[in-house]
Amino acid sequence: MVIDLLNESKALLKGHFMLSSGKHSDGYVQCAKLLQYPDKAEEALKVAVDKLGDTKVDKVVGPAMGGVIVAYEVARKLGVPALFTERIEGQMALRRGFEVLEGEKILIAEDVVTTGKSAFEAIKVVEDLGGEVVGIISLIDRTNEELKYPLYSATKVEISTFDEKDCPLCKEGIEIEKPGSRFIKK
Repeated sequence: MVIDLLNESKALLKGHFMLSSGKHSDGYVQCAKLLQYPDKAEEALKVAVDKLGDTKVDKVVGPAMGGVIVAYEVARKLGVPALFTERIEGQMALRRGFEVLEGEKILIAEDVVTTGKSAFEAIKVVEDLGGEVVGIISLIDRTNEELKYPLYSATKVEISTFDEKDCPLCKEGIEIEKPGSRFIKK
């Protein structure tokens, strides 16, 4: 069902992409294409929220950009506040008067989790403030390895990922696109 929603919104892309992590890929999930439709976002993220079971959540925190809409929709479903972290001079921070209090149960929200880099940056901010991270929730799980925290995703998508030095698409001379929101220095 979630894959159908992704296809309907033309969110599943094929090509040669540089991911926010710096890795290369032969596919990309442009979640913004799905998340622009509130009804589709609600339907897809309900699948992930249902996987939480009885996990206690006080607040949902999403790293900007990809986690902002996901955090909002998940928090709306859970009836808790939605916050987001953002980069200031390259470092993830909680701003805009948002607070995480000592001992609060925090769910980290992301659109896509591949390596978890953005999620882990948000986790560090939350934990430094005394929050307890209870898991990561995402629209898409692209992980190839287990994370330190439980991952609740709407769907898993298998797309090949390569280190730049091993990328067959680079070797073929296929032009690369950088659709992510994090600035990458080459």
